[in-house]
Amino acid sequence: MSSISGVLVEKLKQFENEKGKVLHMLRADNPNFISFGEVYFSQINPGKIKGWHKQLKMTLNYAVPVGKVKLVLYDAREDTATYKNILEIMLSQEEYYLVTIPPGIWVSFKAISDSVALLVNCATHPHSDKECEHLAIEDKQIPYNWDE
Repeated sequence: MSSISGVLVEKLKQFENEKGKVLHMLRADNPNFISFGEVYFSQINPGKIKGWHKQLKMTLNYAVPVGKVKLVLYDAREDTATYKNILEIMLSQEEYYLVTIPPGIWVSFKAISDSVALLVNCATHPHSDKECEHLAIEDKQIPYNWDE
């Protein structure tokens, strides 16, 4: 697995008892916390892929509390040592991580569970289409093949 400069992957805490679970995600006193813009949930149907998208200002903070997701990142920032690196991360309750993604990185994800997956984003800015770029999933600008 390669790395991407500025991307942080942090194991998250879960607390369970006979009544259920509490799954932590992000706190204001976390050293990686920047600011609060909005929280949203992205539902992904089994086998479906969302992306590619790249934020221009927003830092993303992803976790997956339901289902299983394959998250793929591509570093398009020419001024980094990890320019053109690809990073794949599996996220689920069993692999429960907070993934912090700075602006300028292409993002895509696929539900690889047999049921709907839920990706949560605690973003640093409210979403704006003006601050986001999109590419088709099969665009060759990003050297990644979802079929492999």
